Amino acid sequence: MNIEILQLLEGARSARGLTVVIDVFRAFSSACYVMENGAEKIIAVEKVKTALDLKKEHPEYIIMGEENEKKPAAFDFGNSPSRIENYDFSGKTVVLRTSSGTQGLLNATGADEIITGSFVNLGAIVNYIRFRSPETVSLVCMGYATRYPIEEDTYCAEYIRNCLKGFQMDYENITDNIRETSGARFFIAENQEHTPSSDFYLCLDLNRFDFILKTNLIDKGLMHLHKVIT
Repeated sequence: MNIEILQLLEGARSARGLTVVIDVFRAFSSACYVMENGAEKIIAVEKVKTALDLKKEHPEYIIMGEENEKKPAAFDFGNSPSRIENYDFSGKTVVLRTSSGTQGLLNATGADEIITGSFVNLGAIVNYIRFRSPETVSLVCMGYATRYPIEEDTYCAEYIRNCLKGFQMDYENITDNIRETSGARFFIAENQEHTPSSDFYLCLDLNRFDFILKTNLIDKGLMHLHKVIT
């Protein structure tokens, strides 16, 4: 099994084989909480306008996500798992737009199949990759707003790779390093409205969920995420 760790939009565009698009803070952690709470499906979109247009066409849809880390006007939820951890999404269609994760999904056009990546379902991701046993695995770290690599996504990719190769990593040390680097913004007082400190812990709750989120392309700029238990 050839495993490659890639970065940002360039990495998504060059991804091949079974591709894991990673966005730990917070898109693909939030998406897992949404699916755990009963959502029928998630539609990942590239643009805020696309999400709003879908809401106009389907008022029953719930739209969530962020632009510059903040909830866009008219969105139902931001990109915070803390805000939706206990929300009942039973039977709902959720539209998700983020500055990193959903951009990666929709740019990984050369992949054979695409799943999302985060720590909250990392064990399920590893199990799925082992089951599929692909020749090539691309682990794409989407970074901060696709602008530069960031610690939590790269650590997640390295953790997946090492699990597949039979190596262990010190997760406590990883979380400590993230807390002192990219995760520090979750503990800044003025950020608590849109980036609460509780999100840090919810996004790093290792192996909380036993499923992956697999994608199917609906149309240009639209991708369907559905749950697969591993």
